[in-house]
Order: sequence, then structure tokens, then C-alpha cells
Amino acid sequence: MHALWKILAEKSGQENVEAGEIVNAEIDLAEVNDLYLQVIKSFYEMGGKKVWDPDKVTFVFDHYSPTPTIKAAENHKQMREFCDEQNIEKLFDINKGVCHQVMPEAGLVYPGMLLTATDSHTTTHGSFGAFGTGVGATDLATILLEGELWFRVPEVIKINITGSLKKGVMAKDIILHILGELGQDAAVYKAVEFAGPVVDNLEMAERMVLCNMSVEMGAKTSYIKPDQTTREYIDKRVDHDYTVYETDADFEYDETYEFDVSNLEQVTAAPHSIDNVINVKDAGDVKIDQVFIGTCTGGRVNDIKTAAEILKGKKIAKGVRLIVIPASDEVMRESMKKGYIDSLMESGAAISAPGCGPCLGAHQGVIADGETCVSTSSRNFPGRMGSTGAKIYSASPATAAYSALYGKLIGGAE
Repeated sequence: MHALWKILAEKSGQENVEAGEIVNAEIDLAEVNDLYLQVIKSFYEMGGKKVWDPDKVTFVFDHYSPTPTIKAAENHKQMREFCDEQNIEKLFDINKGVCHQVMPEAGLVYPGMLLTATDSHTTTHGSFGAFGTGVGATDLATILLEGELWFRVPEVIKINITGSLKKGVMAKDIILHILGELGQDAAVYKAVEFAGPVVDNLEMAERMVLCNMSVEMGAKTSYIKPDQTTREYIDKRVDHDYTVYETDADFEYDETYEFDVSNLEQVTAAPHSIDNVINVKDAGDVKIDQVFIGTCTGGRVNDIKTAAEILKGKKIAKGVRLIVIPASDEVMRESMKKGYIDSLMESGAAISAPGCGPCLGAHQGVIADGETCVSTSSRNFPGRMGSTGAKIYSASPATAAYSALYGKLIGGAE
């Protein structure tokens, strides 16, 4: 069996499972974000009185944080009341950040666990050797009631990444390149494992980017085999034992792909599809209005550091707005401590409170009709960040920073 299958087998009380099998598995952690008040409504509509285990439930206020509307404020109010009523102590309020950054930082994510959340990018946590997947409001309400959910055991695709990266090429470039080659429907309800020497040499923040965007090819979950890098991150935060499952040597993958990234250059997903991937240098003369560095895909310390180093001592182009939103308060504090935030502000960046902000077109930097934005976020379909008449180029933090500096889409200094 694959390591992910072993997780499902363990959580469903079975010795073996196979692809296509339906299992009822016990959940280790269920997360609700502030988009989904419907979870609470469905919980009560199903006759819920008490959640199955308050210690295995967490709420994270990240999409509308701080609240930009009365409706969002009311949602937060009702969620706070629910957590108080249900004795749910793991409530991360508006001062904490994006759920997929906050949960690992808080020691809630570890190898061998089964994690569900009301967010499609829960695949991020495969970077820690967990089975992480997004679910809908009624599924999450069911989990709150019973502590388990049904799953179809997914086929597993393996993506081996070899070679050595050129200077300035980041994990975002790698995953965009893979998406451009394989397409958005390459892994629908399948698991994607990332492996190979390039992955082995990536820090945790960059591994999270690969797993995060596996959902953009339809993946149900993702996986990177835990190693010393994983343990160094996890063991500083998790105060209990965990199990690292090993994939059997004779396991047969549904498909295997090889990507040698030695010649990979900085790329971008051009409007209006995340698999519409081109080399940045081939994009033509694309004038931009805004650059956004942040989100669960591009708002970690390494991302902010990259941008700060590129822009240090320089000013962003006239007429361009640069918005930087750290993925969490921990990221914000570390970036301040290292001087990255001050440096970016000197360059002309606007810094906002940790959260999702403009990634979903909520607030803190939505874009208008006819505007063009270079964003480190994961999606670029029409209306994602505001007007349906705007254009979004999804790119790495390095490309985003250079673009802010020159006022056009560009991957490096000319």
C-alpha cells in the first residue's frame, strides 16, 4: 500500500485498502474557516448538540480578517459563540492568519494524520506526510457530529522532480510548469506524491507550495515523504508521538511523471486559467497596476524575504501598487525581526494584517475593471480578485517583486 492508503486503513480500522474502495475513517482534526457559517447551521439542522471531540476541532478566521462587511462580522460573532458553547479552545481569531499556515505553526499538523478542512487547499498538509483534504460544509458538519467521514481511496500519481534549479526559480515556478504540462484535470480525485532530489532539497515552505497547488490539477490530497527536514519542523511544534507511514516498495502508482527542471525558467499562469503557463520572458509587454505577495501559496517568510532582497534600496514603479500580506502573525513577526517588512515599506509596499484578503476578492486589495495584477496566489480565473474584467498573472514571489520594480510582468532585472 501507499503511505496515504495506510493512513486511511489505520483510521478506518482495516488492515488493507485499495484504490476505489469506500472507507469510513476517523478524523484527527477538522478545521472550519470563516467562509462556512453553514457548517454550524447544518450541525444544528442534523440535530447536533455537542461536537464529538472539541479538542479535534479548530476554527480559523482568515478569509474575512479583519471583517470587511457587517455580514462577515456577524459570521465571526456566531462562530465565536459556537466555539464558546462547544468548549472549542482552538479558535484562531483575526490576529492569527491563514489556516494552512496557522495550523502547522500551532503544532496541529503532523505525519500520519487525517485532516479535513473547509478549504480546497488543505492538500498543503501533504507536505508534512499527512492526509489533508478539503470538504464541504455538510461533510464538515457530519464530522462535528460523528468524528468520521467516508472517503474513496484515491489512486496515486507520482511526480519525480530532478535536476537543479536556476537562480531565481522557485517552487511556484515548478508547480506552474507541471500544471502547464499536465493540465487542470490530470489528477481528479487522485493523490499526487512529489518526490526526487529537487523536492528533497526544498525547505518546508517551498514543499508546501507544491502540495498546496496539487489541488489545481484536481488532486484529492497530496504527499511528500517525511524526512529530516520534516522532522525538524514538526518536532519543534508537536508535543506527542506520531507515525510516519512508509510506502511499500512494490506499490504500483497509477501514473508516474518525470520532470527535469534544470532548464526551467521563471514562468507565469496567464489569464484566465492556472494551466495557461508561459515563460515570463515570452509574455510580451504586460503593463501592470498591482502586485500581491501573500496567501497560503506565497506569503511565508521565504517569500517575503525573496521580495525584500530584490527590492532592497529601490522603489517600486510609479503607478504600481504593491500589497504584501504575511500568511500568519508568526510570519509577520519573523519578517519584521529580520527587517524585511521595513525594507518593503521603504520600497513602497502596503502591508496588511495576516489573512487571505484579496486572494478571493474579499478586501485589502481587490482590483478594478481593466486592471492587471501579478499575484503569488494560486488562482487566476475571472473575478477571483475583484472585477471579472481584470487580469491576473499567477507567479512566484521573485517574479512578483521584479514586476513591482519595473511596472510590468518581468522575471528579473533587464
